Amino acid sequence: MLAVRQQTTLRPWLFLSPALALILLFIVLPFVLTVAFSFTDQRLVPNPNVPTEWIGWRNYARVFENEDFVRTLLNTAYFTVLVVPLQCGLGLAVAMLINTKLPMRQLFRGIYFLPTVISMVVVSVIWFSLFQMSGFFNTLLNALTFGLVDPVDWLGNPKTAMPALVLMSAWQGFPFQMVVYLAGLQSINTDLYEAARLDGANRWNEFWHITIPGLLNTHILVVMTTTILAFKLFTQVELLTKGGPSGVTDTLVRFIYLTGFRQGKVGIAAAAAVVFFLIVLAISLVQRRLVKEERAVE
Repeated sequence: MLAVRQQTTLRPWLFLSPALALILLFIVLPFVLTVAFSFTDQRLVPNPNVPTEWIGWRNYARVFENEDFVRTLLNTAYFTVLVVPLQCGLGLAVAMLINTKLPMRQLFRGIYFLPTVISMVVVSVIWFSLFQMSGFFNTLLNALTFGLVDPVDWLGNPKTAMPALVLMSAWQGFPFQMVVYLAGLQSINTDLYEAARLDGANRWNEFWHITIPGLLNTHILVVMTTTILAFKLFTQVELLTKGGPSGVTDTLVRFIYLTGFRQGKVGIAAAAAVVFFLIVLAISLVQRRLVKEERAVE
């Protein structure tokens, strides 16, 4: 009997062991090494004549004293402030549209989800052509203003470079928010809408007093997830602007990449990565706290 019980207990772990091994190898171990390297003067190409030394919190002090780190952190926060409401709002609007009795709505759901399926590299190449001086956006601007406004260098102008990246990122990422919002909309009791119509409520009243409260937990999940993803901004910046012009689109992840792999300062890059992890962790804890408080109120 004991042998059977032990076999039953061990069987789930046997099935989980391949996944756990991969998690330990590619997530836990690199993170532990990153934390360890952040307290050393580790270089990308070690010098056999100069051994790696333990330097304590010195890398963290250097990180916060580094003007480039502070600038990239502020740039990342600026991008996040712009992209989160745009991406979430677009996802909610499209989710509400395809949640109606729209003809061929299943087809439209597939079409709207396509941007997320496409690789960000491919999206960046496509949008790069749209942002060119003779591209789609300048052609549209010329048509709307009857040629009164000169073409804009969207990616080369410090005032428009970040908004251009925000627009492209929101377009590529909003289908994820759309799917989550769609699931939330379908979980709201339709009887509430019917009762509201009987009481004379219009569409705006239904949206404000039924849809928004019914999606509260969904809002928290979507906003926090989008915020975390926004802080990971790297690919589109590296491909389209290289952090320019004048460093206005340089980001925190790109700072870590350049410091570690271009400058070879692995210790400082590791310290910056740990700071980045703590920021993401704080956002996750806020999300969990808000969701827990909402459930307690319910």
